[in-house]
Amino acid sequence: MNILLYLVILLLGAYIGYKNLLNDFLSKNIGDIQNYALFLLLFIMGINIGVDDNVIKYFGVIGYQSVVLAVFSIIFSILMVKLVAKTITTEEEGVENDG
Repeated sequence: MNILLYLVILLLGAYIGYKNLLNDFLSKNIGDIQNYALFLLLFIMGINIGVDDNVIKYFGVIGYQSVVLAVFSIIFSILMVKLVAKTITTEEEGVENDG
């Protein structure tokens, strides 16, 4: 699929959310709907992995690389959140002290 299509869908969703065009039922249950959609996506991805013989054949290599990528992503995400939180906290304290 074209990445432009993904971007258009994302922007359409953002517009609908920003303009509050969803009915009350959808607005209140959007988190649950999102989780069910994610479960369905993961299920379908699992089926695709199971059907593809190459993925099964190279699962050890792919699995190792995936674990390394996931671990580093988690570590650096946590570090960046701490850095941003520290920066924001420092800026807020500076504003309070100046005021």
